[in-house]
Amino acid sequence: MSTITLYGPIGRAVEEVSPYVECDPVGIYVAALSMWSAAIGQTVKVSSRGNARPALLWSALVGGTGKGKGTALRAAQHIMKPALGRFLETHTTSGITSGASLVNYLAEQVEATEETEAGRDVRTFVCEEEWSEVLRRVRRDASFTAKLRSAWDGAPLRNTTKEGAQAVEDPALVMHTHITPSDWTKYIGATEAAGGSYNRIMPFSLGSVPMLDDDAAVLPEVDGWDITQAYYWAAGDRHTVSLGDDARPLWKTIRRYARVIAESLPEAQAVYVERTAEQTIRVAACLAASERSEVIDRACLAAAFSLVRYSVRCAVNITGGAESAKPARRMPTLAEKVRARIEMHGGKARSSELLPYVGASADEVKALPGVRVTLDRSGLGRPATVYTLTEEEAGHAPLSRPRTQSDERPATVVRMDTYRPAKTAPPAPAPVAVPRPEPVATTNPFLALL
Repeated sequence: MSTITLYGPIGRAVEEVSPYVECDPVGIYVAALSMWSAAIGQTVKVSSRGNARPALLWSALVGGTGKGKGTALRAAQHIMKPALGRFLETHTTSGITSGASLVNYLAEQVEATEETEAGRDVRTFVCEEEWSEVLRRVRRDASFTAKLRSAWDGAPLRNTTKEGAQAVEDPALVMHTHITPSDWTKYIGATEAAGGSYNRIMPFSLGSVPMLDDDAAVLPEVDGWDITQAYYWAAGDRHTVSLGDDARPLWKTIRRYARVIAESLPEAQAVYVERTAEQTIRVAACLAASERSEVIDRACLAAAFSLVRYSVRCAVNITGGAESAKPARRMPTLAEKVRARIEMHGGKARSSELLPYVGASADEVKALPGVRVTLDRSGLGRPATVYTLTEEEAGHAPLSRPRTQSDERPATVVRMDTYRPAKTAPPAPAPVAVPRPEPVATTNPFLALL
């Protein structure tokens, strides 16, 4: 927590509330910034290198049960609700589990607000307190992740339905999610992150939860006048926030930092660092807007970088417990398989004993160095093709598993009779006299019938 700078009126409000809640202040700060970016996402853009895009912050609070993810969200709502009016009540949703439902929700919102005095409203705050359940369902819809990428970029979203096509030209959608570390590694793999879908969401691991002595403590009223004034300023007109001259040297350092860190990490972790610079300038734009400024100065950029750098460390720690990329199992070459098969048959093998088991044709085996092909004409019928090894190849060590220390010890043969109790042979039974049969008569009694 000491490495993160709580900046501006939102940071001061978090400092006022955090002593009264049993949760990590980082969680409150992140949730409040996500709500703030959703509220100003339609009118505030951030620009660098001549490219303007929405200042949208997507976040995930990562922690086990009892780490205070829900408590942090409630504390952030306590801070932001009075300042944002009815925005959170009218623009918060959850349970979107397909790309079609996402576009449909935004399109219906645009249609409902198009005739109002304020005009069309494309802002949406998606709050998923059970994100693992959503991730389990969205695996069935391949279009969901593509829609997420477009929404984060502020690109048009389109959906074709039976009634007709739906389109949202400039969405301003923000995702704030809660998930456990085990579910993160289970549902968000390196493949999905490398595709750019989930590395747009900054993960923040929550620290240990402080225990308060007074269970009856209530959250104090926060003076949100500065946040309210900033909201009126941001939502009242369109603004483009850009870097100030004093922040440009630090911006170059941040971009270089992101590149160096990404190159030094394994691929499964580097994908979460690729958007460090972009996330930093988006956070900085939101912080500048909270102070009603269109210029990002060095202090504002440094505060934003402290938060994103913390998220980078969290992403590396979370993915470090995932299944790392295992070295590929070495597959034996065709020459090795042929040699092992010939050795198994005593130094020579017929075609029926060799070819079906090495997965190669006769021509491929004949082309191998060290293999001799002969014809055996000793039997009847067609001569048999016999494969043997040349003298040089036969002198090689046989293919086998690596020797271990147990192989160096001589084998000990133990008779099982050694561990069996000795048994006394039962006494031989007394001989029984068997009466001898009567001798057969020498005369045939049937002769009298002839």
